[in-house]
Amino acid sequence: MSRFDRVAAILIQLQAKRTVSGPALAEQFGVSLRTVYRDLRTLEEAGVPLHGAPGVGYSLVDGYRLPPVMFTREEATALLTAEKLASRLTDEPTARLSGAAMDKLRAVLRRSDRDHLETLAPHIHVLGPRDPAVTANAYYQQLVTAVATRRVVHLHYQAADSVVPSTRDIEPVGLYLSRVWHVVAYCRLRQTFRDFRLDRIQHLELRTEVYTPRPKNLQQHWAAEAKRRPREKVVLRFQPAAVLPASAQHLQDTKYQYGWAQEQPLADGSLEMTFLIGDLPYLATWLLPYAEAIAVVEPPELQEHLRELAQRVYNFFCAPKTC
Repeated sequence: MSRFDRVAAILIQLQAKRTVSGPALAEQFGVSLRTVYRDLRTLEEAGVPLHGAPGVGYSLVDGYRLPPVMFTREEATALLTAEKLASRLTDEPTARLSGAAMDKLRAVLRRSDRDHLETLAPHIHVLGPRDPAVTANAYYQQLVTAVATRRVVHLHYQAADSVVPSTRDIEPVGLYLSRVWHVVAYCRLRQTFRDFRLDRIQHLELRTEVYTPRPKNLQQHWAAEAKRRPREKVVLRFQPAAVLPASAQHLQDTKYQYGWAQEQPLADGSLEMTFLIGDLPYLATWLLPYAEAIAVVEPPELQEHLRELAQRVYNFFCAPKTC
């Protein structure tokens, strides 16, 4: 990156954030702290009013406005992709907001770049998720608002291990997508942090109460979950001759969702895969369709889970009175 590009990028950072620190800029652009300070002086000499707070960082003086930022064609294309993702993988209100934001973006683009996006848009598609529950609810945008404003949320929740829905107040701290959308929140009913699937929320209401942030943040929650659910090594051998081409492709497409770590072909033509996963029954449900093509190398408990699952399927579909 040239010095001109770096100075321009620092200016964008100042526009985008309330405060930026010298060390953070040095790490982001891979230069020394002295170089960052020299670039900041260059901005000041060019008439950009900066305010520096010792130990905090730099910010633009309140009230100062810069001309609209010009996007590169590659950046505009990336945002077009983000719009496509939002339209399929979030709720309807968020999809509408994403579309409105893209309209504003198109308004500041050069005509040639607008034409480029218009030509490219029909060629980018995000197919609907296999699990329709990803987009089946309208709570995503409300929970984003709750996270941003630290609002308490009152909800009716249907847990997987309960017949009767529960009523509880939660303090949302973050959302993530893993097959379906989840919200991580402090549950006042259980007095601990919990993970809630959005498709199991039956009713949601934003309270006016603003909660005080707890010492534990989202990153600490993940770290605690990793310790609570240590990942177990699983080694499997797949026999290619026993797997139809379509099944083999599906195996390759979905393995990353189940803790795939590595794989290697063996001399006999089989493929050995290693997984790191914290839930053996969950892995067993994925492996059952490949039962004729796999051999469990380790751990032996996985084979037992597969055996029990296959027995339940047999009992359900082949009861003595029908088979």
